Amino acid sequence: MKRSYYKQLILLFLLPFFQSSLHAQDLTGIWKGYFISDDGEYYKLEFQVAQNGAYGVTGVSYSYLDVRFYGKATMTGNFIKSASSFKIREIKTVEVKSTLGGATCIMNYNFRYSKSGKEEFLEGSYLGKYEPAYQLNPPGKWGDCGGGKVFLRKVTTTDFYIEPFLRNKIKDNKVIVNEPPKRKDTTTKKETVTNPAINKPVVKNTNPPITKPVIKKENPPANKPVVKKTNPPVTKTNNLPVIKPVIDTTQKNKPITKVEQPKVTIPDVLKTRTNELVKVLTVHSPEVTVKLYDNGEIDDDTVSVFLDKKLVLGSKRLTASPLTVKFKIDEDNSEHELVMVAENLGRIPPNTSLMVVEAGEQRFNVYITSTEQKNAMVRFKYEKPD
Repeated sequence: MKRSYYKQLILLFLLPFFQSSLHAQDLTGIWKGYFISDDGEYYKLEFQVAQNGAYGVTGVSYSYLDVRFYGKATMTGNFIKSASSFKIREIKTVEVKSTLGGATCIMNYNFRYSKSGKEEFLEGSYLGKYEPAYQLNPPGKWGDCGGGKVFLRKVTTTDFYIEPFLRNKIKDNKVIVNEPPKRKDTTTKKETVTNPAINKPVVKNTNPPITKPVIKKENPPANKPVVKKTNPPVTKTNNLPVIKPVIDTTQKNKPITKVEQPKVTIPDVLKTRTNELVKVLTVHSPEVTVKLYDNGEIDDDTVSVFLDKKLVLGSKRLTASPLTVKFKIDEDNSEHELVMVAENLGRIPPNTSLMVVEAGEQRFNVYITSTEQKNAMVRFKYEKPD
């Protein structure tokens, strides 16, 4: 009886802690990133969501390609905190601007919530469905309009404006609205080109022509005898001395010296900063491709990448287009280390990126965070497939 009483007392003591940890996850805010369709099309994506109560979520989505496409849709969904599962679907589009033509689609998203330090992420997949105006009979279903992968990160900036339902609910840092870039004056001064051939006066040449004197050649006399030249006979001689090559016999007994391979010098930035192991990836294909994206907010994060302590990318800016590193790995060279070094922290510290690794049919997504004191390292190991 005493043991069961103590168990109940401990559970009563820990219950408020578990409840507070579950309610600590709040999706309210701005989430930015992108989605990649199954056929490789890349679109930017922004969510503005407000969590209502423990589970309900409402919001809007902004998806945009570039000047060719922009769409805004209303959304509704729910968040299961115990499983970190977030499901949200678009109800209808409220704004569409497109030069591509065709039908419009709404999306059904299925996310997994994760947190690394102060960084919060949503990663998952989506299925598209044509809006009712474009559906045939019978009604469409999710997947008719394609699908793909989605990556989002919680940020404090928006490319649009803060929705009314969100203005009084953001408790973190002040939200910054990105101003569109100002158009530069593209007018240039027109150069006046004159045609020199128009109204050009004709100048007559009044100088008399220059006449060259004609020099007559005298014919040779007809009866001049022709003398033929005879070359003397060529006599061959076989008495030339034979020149033998001189062989240096002093080189025979010299030892063969081996050429030493140059030592790899470790860069200072790898020695002065902590190299934190983020993940160990086991691959089964000898061809490995690493793609690096700015994760969510493109805020001028700049990185350098070292492969086995050798610089492969120097001071490159992370954008929506990937920075690509390719290398080979096999049984003879079965381990490689890739280190990401932050050259700056961008406008929103820390320096964050998404690493997408492709090795044959394998695909890995690794979230990278690096600072001016800490580098992020990913180790690759090769195992021959069964």
